[in-house]
Amino acid sequence: MSARDDHPASGVPALVSRAAAVSVLTLALVGGGGLVPGNTADATAAPAAASATVSATAAVTAASSGSGHRALRVAASKKGSPYRWGATGPHSFDCSGLTQYAFKRVGKRLPRTADSQYRHVRHLSASARKRGDLVFFHSGRSVYHVGIYAGKGRIWHAPKPGASVRKERIWTRSVWYGRA
Repeated sequence: MSARDDHPASGVPALVSRAAAVSVLTLALVGGGGLVPGNTADATAAPAAASATVSATAAVTAASSGSGHRALRVAASKKGSPYRWGATGPHSFDCSGLTQYAFKRVGKRLPRTADSQYRHVRHLSASARKRGDLVFFHSGRSVYHVGIYAGKGRIWHAPKPGASVRKERIWTRSVWYGRA
């Protein structure tokens, strides 16, 4: 599902509502009490509500990025493993075999091919990418390669025949991002 999809099951409206609630409650706590209807007694519940909302939002964010960080560590642990077309580990990999293996080791299922993986994940903008997100290389609308984002413009991937799993700079702007 794409981040640009306006699907009620995506959770985006709920997170936006939570963010708006936190902003309003924070304003009330910091001195914008005149904007909140009711007297001071009504506003005393605001700190607990704000804390609960912030905790729930933080838990959602941690849950979505935690498995990606763990998958990144799994992929990095395979440094030096040889590329072999169609291989899914544990001793050799192709690009999507490495990502599938790394995420499976942390309890997340991904389809077998790079293109199928792209269709399976939640799509992200480049500005929303985080370590552990998937990086999909494409030509036009066709995805031909995938790696795991390591931060600072680098990915862990199984690059090509004759090479081995390694961390490398993203070499093109023709990439899309996704979160499993």
